[in-house]
Amino acid sequence: MVHRWIPLFLDAQAAEMGAAENTCMAYARDLGDFDAWLIGSGSDISNASRTEIEAYLVACDAQGLAVSTRARRLSALRQLYRFAYDEGFRTNNPAADIKGPGRPKRLPKSLSHEDVDRLLQAARSHGRSQSDRLRNTCLVELLYATGMRVSELVALPVSAARGDPRMLLVSGKGGKERLVPLSPPSRSALADWLAVRDENDAHARRAGNPVSRFLFPSRSKSGHLTRHRFYLLIKEIAAKGGVSPETVTPHRLRHAFATHLLAGGADLRSIQVMLGHADLATTEIYTHVLDERLRQLVLDHHPLARSASEK
Repeated sequence: MVHRWIPLFLDAQAAEMGAAENTCMAYARDLGDFDAWLIGSGSDISNASRTEIEAYLVACDAQGLAVSTRARRLSALRQLYRFAYDEGFRTNNPAADIKGPGRPKRLPKSLSHEDVDRLLQAARSHGRSQSDRLRNTCLVELLYATGMRVSELVALPVSAARGDPRMLLVSGKGGKERLVPLSPPSRSALADWLAVRDENDAHARRAGNPVSRFLFPSRSKSGHLTRHRFYLLIKEIAAKGGVSPETVTPHRLRHAFATHLLAGGADLRSIQVMLGHADLATTEIYTHVLDERLRQLVLDHHPLARSASEK
């Protein structure tokens, strides 16, 4: 049985901080592991000291857990004990001053323009029916045009697509909303899918069946296309388009959106807003693409570089 603070903390994260279900599940796993480790050591969360928390992190390291996993677990502990302090359960936060292992900055893997073109083309012909093909085209066009998270994409309400919008209102992490512009191809794909979707709704109404409020409805428990189904779908589209399925994920298309924009001259602040990053530092990982762009600018335009290449 987990310590009583954990469900209270999770409820507060969901209700007050707007934490997503997956985020709460990750907190539950990490804190449950810490709770079990403390019990095995003859202690518990209520009276754990900084020394015990550090010993737990050392044990995680000894298990061979990745730096990112250990950093995430420390973050969860800091937040749990901050909650306990704010609620008056403890008089201090024993995890507050513990130095984390640090996360190495990994460059996000992206896709080339050619790969994205092949995916978009393949989506147009992938599906058992015309309705499926139009939906698949709309999904991929919107994802690449906006850089949305896949969870944001599949849960879009159909109301967001009404009136041939130039921009979409997206509900992101913590319920924060942002506007993202649509490209002409994505607007066209959205209009085509919406026309077919509305026809399907009309048939449903005539049959006395309820209609979905989601842009991409399904029979899943959530009422919309699931992230897992879209993950499998993008793999199928990649295979059809001659792109290695191992290199294609919904999140990698999000990276492609940001990388291609930055390489094309977009400023980092605008990309941050469109991606829904709370902190510009999160977006700065994409600046690796500037190195190649600046190098090419020098080679193309610097007189000494040109004269050297002509020799």
